[in-house]
Amino acid sequence: MQKVILFIFCIFFITFKQSHAKDEYFMTLRHDIVNLRQGPSKDYPIKIFYKKKFLPVLIQDISYNFRKIRDHENNSGWIHISQLSKKKAAITINNNEIIFKKATIYSNPIVILEEGRLVKIIKCKVSWCKVKTSIYKGWVKKNSLWGLL
Repeated sequence: MQKVILFIFCIFFITFKQSHAKDEYFMTLRHDIVNLRQGPSKDYPIKIFYKKKFLPVLIQDISYNFRKIRDHENNSGWIHISQLSKKKAAITINNNEIIFKKATIYSNPIVILEEGRLVKIIKCKVSWCKVKTSIYKGWVKKNSLWGLL
């Protein structure tokens, strides 16, 4: 009897988890031009052409080989999985964000970034990330970034 109850509990738990789990996670765009579609198929019309490689997107849902995404401007739609990458990148969400030489506000500032600047993530600590953008490399506060950290 106990084995039957345990079996039913396991089946219920697995079914419940699969139908109600909505784990969101970040990925980045693999190519310079990526289509955002209205639905999870190439038959659906294109809503937006993304023209920025490594742009971070939040994965919200899955349908076969397509992923429902949301970007930093709250645009949402479907992208084929072949167009996505696990490379680490983020967008600055604050204007006048400073890249510092070390992971402290008391170190030398290197450059000031505007809101919406794409940065590649080299590594992250508890509250700082080492980033690279164009010719600049340094540390930015983690809470000022949106994306795959």
